[in-house]
Amino acid sequence: MDQKLIDKLEKRKLEGTLRSLSCFDGYIDFYSNDYLGLAAKLKSEKFNTHSGATGSRLISGNSIEAEECEKALANFYNSEAALVYNSGYDANVGLFSAVLQRGDTIFYDEAIHASVRDGIRLSFAKAFSFEHNSISDLRSKLEKATGCVYIAVESLYSMNGDLSPLKEIAKLAKEFKAYLIVDEAHSGGVFGTSGRGYVEQLKLEKDFFARVFTFGKAYGLHGAAILGSQQLKDFLINFSRSFIYTTALPPVTYEAIHTSVLNDEIEGKQLELNENIQFFRSKLLNNRLISHSNSPIQMIRIGAIEKTKWIADELQKHNIAVKPIYAPTIRQGEESIRVCIHASNSKVEIEQICSLLNQLV
Repeated sequence: MDQKLIDKLEKRKLEGTLRSLSCFDGYIDFYSNDYLGLAAKLKSEKFNTHSGATGSRLISGNSIEAEECEKALANFYNSEAALVYNSGYDANVGLFSAVLQRGDTIFYDEAIHASVRDGIRLSFAKAFSFEHNSISDLRSKLEKATGCVYIAVESLYSMNGDLSPLKEIAKLAKEFKAYLIVDEAHSGGVFGTSGRGYVEQLKLEKDFFARVFTFGKAYGLHGAAILGSQQLKDFLINFSRSFIYTTALPPVTYEAIHTSVLNDEIEGKQLELNENIQFFRSKLLNNRLISHSNSPIQMIRIGAIEKTKWIADELQKHNIAVKPIYAPTIRQGEESIRVCIHASNSKVEIEQICSLLNQLV
């Protein structure tokens, strides 16, 4: 971790203002926001634990369930520590706004998620985008960088369905001594051993300063986690505003995250998903696919907004739910139909959508 961040933590320690998480399970409650006692009432009547968190993690919202969940996530994803946020948006905004300091420089892929861009905007760092997945453009930018340098990418891009060249980017990060951050929102649960993500699949865990996983996509839940060093976790607990100043997730959600991520059915679901992706690609006759062959997100480039909307409407008339993607989400001229493949889709369903797309596109 950059020395400036370490110094900020040390300053808090010297001042006696360093925050840490505490758990008061079983204590008499004079500290939570459960003013009407409803969370405690529901606990006694329906749940083994509080139905709501009753406060932020630094006040009354921490729980045994939260701490056990984070320990399990860190162990599962081969990380020293994990910190759970209420959503992927909260995690990215909280990470980038807290870590990036005045005088730092961050380079981010031009296709990066809006939450990363918003987090960067809330920081005081100099920020520059680089051409999507372009190693040469990133290198040229890094050669001119000043201060502490960060690189931000996604592993699987949700509006292209393509994978980041993480091996090459990791090499560049080492060469230029840059801190590398990856958002695994769409690759978590899908890629890697038992869903550990694309970074794990490439065996690059140690090359990343931080990895962000979300649980509202492949895992079917809610929330997100930032994986990194214990130092990074301590720093975020003290300086990440989207973590500090919000009510925590309910304890039952931490339990659900813990259970879902460690679900022993995931490997079988991964195989079913990949089989369906390959079946979809084999049945689609046009050559407009722009996505990676193993991506659950398959983008069909149309290139005209009215036709893209019309194709989506026609599919919806046949009870098939797809979304047309167009500006400002993507560039004008890159309008696309976004097809998300699932392990649960039947072959009949896939044949149906492919048959219609072959007629409409």
